[in-house]
Amino acid sequence: MIRDEGPKWHEKKSGTPTMGGSLFIVAIVITSLVYGWFEHMLNPTLLILLFVLVAYGLIGMWDDSIKLFKQRNLGLRAWQKLLGQIVAALVFSAVYIHEGFPMAIKIPFGGDLHLGYWYILFIVFWLVGFTNAVNLTDGLDGLVAGLGIISFAAYGIIAMMQRQNEVGVFCFAVVGGLLGFFIYNHKPAKIFMGDMGSLALGGALACVSVLVHHEFSLLIIGIIYVCETASVMIQVASFKTTGKRVFLMTPIHHHFEMKGWSEWKVDTVFWSIALVASAISILTII
Repeated sequence: MIRDEGPKWHEKKSGTPTMGGSLFIVAIVITSLVYGWFEHMLNPTLLILLFVLVAYGLIGMWDDSIKLFKQRNLGLRAWQKLLGQIVAALVFSAVYIHEGFPMAIKIPFGGDLHLGYWYILFIVFWLVGFTNAVNLTDGLDGLVAGLGIISFAAYGIIAMMQRQNEVGVFCFAVVGGLLGFFIYNHKPAKIFMGDMGSLALGGALACVSVLVHHEFSLLIIGIIYVCETASVMIQVASFKTTGKRVFLMTPIHHHFEMKGWSEWKVDTVFWSIALVASAISILTII
């Protein structure tokens, strides 16, 4: 099902199979479990990453199913999605605490800001926020798949450099799964990842940034997700306060489409920005 907020010419994509996220989620889980088994990495850290990936994916699958079978474009109610995301984030927080990870935010070029159990609120905010940021970004063929490959590859490198091998294995399993999916998802897409895929990727990406203890690096590595979300917030705030729109359409990838950019041009420019931002982030961390 095509989202209502997209340009009218996206209606021709109606009928393209969705819930393609199930394909790479299954591939990621199997790859991580098999490799983790052989390399003796099946520890709580790897398992909680897989839990978050699957849990957020199931929330998205439920949402996609309602859209598809009940012909209700909005899918789940906002509070239902939010509740599910918060519960999954709290489960992740419990395992995070049990495994003895720092209850502190890493300040770039500085020390740690210790929050104690208030850090749980940060985790919930971080996971819910970036889950929905990635979901907002998923509006063009191949865009989020390409961005996900870049983002998880960056964190995979960071994790391996910090000898967090289980996190690195998970990240590169995601990269592999998305590379296979991208073959069918690039323009013209033969299948969409749906909310099942975008919510799963967003939740997992936020978890990885927390586990490598470089939380704010996600603002750079995930700069496109941030800009997409900011464009929506700016648009809504501007329209409510002045009655005027800042962008032709939001999220911002639609603005560039309305300006005459092709989907491929938007994709390649956004991927290039993400690639440069990720490289800068890696170099400043390692």
